Amino acid sequence: MKALFAHKAGDLRLQDIPSTSPGPGEVRLRIARGGICGSDLHYYSHGGFGAVRLQEPMILGHEVSGHVIETGPDVTGLAPGMLVAVSPSRPCGACQYCLEGLANQCENMRFYGSAMPFPHIQGAFREELVARADQCVPADGLSPAEAAMAEPLAVCLHATRRAGEILGKRVLITGCGPIGALSILAARRAGAAEIIVADVLDAPLAFARSAGADAMINLASDPDGLAPYQQGKGRLDVHFECSGAAPALAAGIAALRPRGVIVQLGLGGEMNLPMMQITAKELELRGSFRFHAEFAMAVRMMADGLIDVKPLLSHSLPLARAVEAFDLARDKARAMKVQLEFTA
Repeated sequence: MKALFAHKAGDLRLQDIPSTSPGPGEVRLRIARGGICGSDLHYYSHGGFGAVRLQEPMILGHEVSGHVIETGPDVTGLAPGMLVAVSPSRPCGACQYCLEGLANQCENMRFYGSAMPFPHIQGAFREELVARADQCVPADGLSPAEAAMAEPLAVCLHATRRAGEILGKRVLITGCGPIGALSILAARRAGAAEIIVADVLDAPLAFARSAGADAMINLASDPDGLAPYQQGKGRLDVHFECSGAAPALAAGIAALRPRGVIVQLGLGGEMNLPMMQITAKELELRGSFRFHAEFAMAVRMMADGLIDVKPLLSHSLPLARAVEAFDLARDKARAMKVQLEFTA
């Protein structure tokens, strides 16, 4: 079967790998769709991010859905032909943080398509995948494309939890790639009264409108677009920072009212913080990293019609055109979420 490997920056290759059979508690899947994530793009464009670098060829991908081909011994609730969303997280269940209920902070996490450890953890962009049964959430009523959005939606649901009470709040989202757009959907479902989105490109802001944002600000063409929200001590309650850009974080901090909450999702490297503003306004800065229980929640919310991700699915290309798909995904002026088609 074919799998998509990153060898180094700019070097993607489809290569043959052997099929494997499921063991106890495992299932073999025929992958249907795979979404290209920001981390996949970092490996393709730069060979890694920050101090994390490719040291060996690695299969990319962690946003996938697929159909069950075969179940191993001791597997219940899953059957051949069933469509499932596949969580890329495999916490150990035995470390300090797993035992404290913080599975997303697992010290021995195995997350598909990660070069953080060595040997690298191979990803899920392959025609077949053997996964643990507890990673697979039945996706009845969803298309394969929707089911493959469970992972990024789970990231945003976890961030919404980290923000605390949102009902009736005024929310700012900076950076409107897929995570920013999904954060709009999650914040609205959590009861946000007003959602303002800022980016530097018009195309992502158009997707923000389709996702239900109330105000869209292009900070490239309107550098003072956030000024009305920065008056006095600030007018907004919650800031989801999804760009990883220090200027976006600083602009959001200036727009937050005293005791506002910043949730940092974007991973763009180290930032300098305006600590005087954070201290004087008694702001809370909260990190948000991955997810765990929110994955199954994301599938249920899509299946129940509570969150509709379809407007964000901008492009899909067959696996054989993977390089074209990655180049398209890098073009934020054209694409929102680009997916690879493995099977129908």
